[in-house]
Amino acid sequence: MNIFVAGHQGMVGSALLRALALDSSKKIITVEREGLDLLNQKSVISFFEQNHIDQVYLAAAKVGGIHANNKYPAQFIYENLMIQTNIIHAAHLSNVEQLLFLGSSCIYPKFAPQPMKENSLLTGTLESTNEPYAIAKIAGIKLCESYNRQYGRNYRSVMPTNLFGPNDNYHPQNSHVIPAMMRRFHEAKKAGAKQVLVWGTGKPRREFLHVDQMASACVHLMNLPQDTFAQATPDNTCSHINVGSGKDCSIRELAEIMANVVGFAGQLTFDTTRPDGAPQKLLSVERLKSLGWESSVSFEEGLTQTYEWFLENYQQLRES
Repeated sequence: MNIFVAGHQGMVGSALLRALALDSSKKIITVEREGLDLLNQKSVISFFEQNHIDQVYLAAAKVGGIHANNKYPAQFIYENLMIQTNIIHAAHLSNVEQLLFLGSSCIYPKFAPQPMKENSLLTGTLESTNEPYAIAKIAGIKLCESYNRQYGRNYRSVMPTNLFGPNDNYHPQNSHVIPAMMRRFHEAKKAGAKQVLVWGTGKPRREFLHVDQMASACVHLMNLPQDTFAQATPDNTCSHINVGSGKDCSIRELAEIMANVVGFAGQLTFDTTRPDGAPQKLLSVERLKSLGWESSVSFEEGLTQTYEWFLENYQQLRES
């Protein structure tokens, strides 16, 4: 079986490579960014025509934290729409039957009932700070649904919660909360700083999952029989499934755990001029559990493993 992992150099894609490597019968196909422009439809179609692909894991995306989403909204909606549209359509044209699209928990309304169930999609207003990104991801879900309906494809979508782990983006401003906080706490410890500034009030609650756990869930979901997967999705559409831990914590609690993992003994201060985003983002994972998978790594254990990787790779951290 030939499996194409789009976005293999990122945190999510590299985790998928590690998970897929456990089965030696599978041939993994990857291509460097320099070798294939995913924003170019003609190039993507040509790539699929030249490679016999049986499965696609669509992990390629333009991603970032609140600051990046606020500053570059046009890039976030344009690049994500183009990448996913080009890959999904090219997969269809090349008769690829199986595809797994990776979205984001930000697809759900800002004030969706917690924990957020799959059927909360399109029931309310999105969080404004990442609305363009969320709309692109919703379009990806609907693309998969539409190709399934019209052409009988087996294209599935998973909506991971906030992920962290090896190969994350550690840009000081444009990264997500865990890598940004980990770097800030580590550098404060090295500098002997007496305090660390945390963005926002510390009150919002977020759910986190180690990226290797997410990859394990994705491989599990991809390999389920089509009928089994479809029966667990809204209206049997073979649509989307939440992937998370089912547990959350406040940003203040996250900062306290991070300080303990990193070994920072100073004070925490909160910059309340920074946006908080949605008050809570916790996914319902009941459908995922019904399909036979649940997280087996605790948050603090995963954070400790990530910090060990961070220390080993500090001189070449990714910042994009």
